[in-house]
Amino acid sequence: MPAADHTPVLLRGIDRAAFAVAFTARLRAAGLPAGITETDDLVRALAASPPVSRGALYWTARVTLVRRHADLAVFDRVFATVFDDSPPLPLSRSATPPPRRDDDTNVAVPGTGDEKTAGGDGLPWATLPPAVAAEDSPAEDGLHLPELRPSELAALAQRPFEDLDAGQTAALGEALRDTLTHWPHRRGRRHRAHPAGRRVALRPTIARARRTGWEAVTVVRERPVPRPRRVVMLCDVSESMRAQAAAYLQLMRAFATVADAEVFAFATRLTRLTVPLRHTSPREAIEQAGAAVDDRFGGTRIAANLGALLDSHHGETVRGGVVIVASDGWDSDPPERMAAVMARLRRRAYRIIWLNPRAGAPGWTPGVGGMAAALPCCDRLLPAATFADLLQAVRCLPDVAGRR
Repeated sequence: MPAADHTPVLLRGIDRAAFAVAFTARLRAAGLPAGITETDDLVRALAASPPVSRGALYWTARVTLVRRHADLAVFDRVFATVFDDSPPLPLSRSATPPPRRDDDTNVAVPGTGDEKTAGGDGLPWATLPPAVAAEDSPAEDGLHLPELRPSELAALAQRPFEDLDAGQTAALGEALRDTLTHWPHRRGRRHRAHPAGRRVALRPTIARARRTGWEAVTVVRERPVPRPRRVVMLCDVSESMRAQAAAYLQLMRAFATVADAEVFAFATRLTRLTVPLRHTSPREAIEQAGAAVDDRFGGTRIAANLGALLDSHHGETVRGGVVIVASDGWDSDPPERMAAVMARLRRRAYRIIWLNPRAGAPGWTPGVGGMAAALPCCDRLLPAATFADLLQAVRCLPDVAGRR
């Protein structure tokens, strides 16, 4: 029976991307292989058919996330754990929930006040959840970089970001810094003598002509001195980028320390992380950068933050530089605003490179509104789902920045 106009929607006012990322993270922790492609399928399904009951949500998530019959038991257990003991949501009378298992534990919903009594960490239902660090998170005082052979680093670089611990992520971050040996350059205003130069250096040529009766027997040529091109990186640290945030922070630190780049993080607002990430201690740099970003793992406003960068006094660093945006393209701002801001950025920047963790998935197309609006203004769209993708992006950066 078709739903009437007054039928309540189960996830009304909830960030679909945040819900999908958090729910698939629970499934992965329980052993169900749900990756970026499955998460994208769930977000698209929720947008195409908003669930009006708990049963509808169950079947939408099951069809998009479960690929094997052996994973049904894990999916049913996690779904029941999350929803059975949560505060009541709008349900239709015809909803038929899946059976509850006896070994399920309570899971609290943030914002209801029962987080301390529940057995789980909760799901980020709200679009803008408060950014509060966990009190029982392990301290990084004892963090040390493991001694890994190049073959071991290459193997770790192929693994997804969420499968790496803090030590492995830091070790691969150092590998990123070592890879930044070649950098895009631009033509400078100063010149120096060079035999292959096209321009004649008048003063050195006239000085040598004094020795030959003012005949310019020896012509000195010169060429412009190349200067490093400015690089500006903006990293998305919203809820949909939770799995990639730690790895992208290592990439930002590599740019800030080796290439003297300007780096920013954004979720609902823009935060400059250039100074914290240039700390000599990797542990202190990561801690200070994490403390500076107080809106992480919340909603996403890509267009608004790009516009804020262009309107600030840091907007002049974009002029003639290479802009790197690391985001999955999920944006709460309308696509029209994204298109206008990207066109403005295109006129000011020299090159725009977009790193998308979902770009390397088989059959992926930029169908998200924000990504589709930004793509015509980008020079390159590169995959960034593993450290191997980040290393490849760093290696090809001079070539990408050298031609359109």
